[in-house]
Amino acid sequence: METTLTILKPDCVRKQLTGAVIDKIERTGFRIVAMKKTKLTKETAGAFYAVHRERPFFGELVQFMSSGPCVPMILEKENAVEDFRKLIGATDPAEAEEGTIRKLYADSKGENIVHGSDSGDNAQIESSFFFSTEETVRVNN
Repeated sequence: METTLTILKPDCVRKQLTGAVIDKIERTGFRIVAMKKTKLTKETAGAFYAVHRERPFFGELVQFMSSGPCVPMILEKENAVEDFRKLIGATDPAEAEEGTIRKLYADSKGENIVHGSDSGDNAQIESSFFFSTEETVRVNN
């Protein structure tokens, strides 16, 4: 089994779509290993997205991700990273395939409902940003 990290972003929470998105995730065969609701500060959002620090959208991304609560989750499934990337669709919802989470629920490229890790290595790094090993073990038992 492989794990990946997702974050239901502040627009998802604000639009009261967390239940609908979680339902779609679970119906697609993912198991939620850990989940919590949290609010990122500008500092923590900046640290999480530090890889994008030099990109022109970094400031807007940090502002958006710290604008309200979000719901990070560790998901488990065979081929979790690749399958989840397919499930969420293209970053720009206008380019996302029909039936993907972003096509169904996202308003724009900047407010696109959900984050998904882009590799197994990043999934591990990102998961540890939000969850300790002890939390994950406690949830699994």
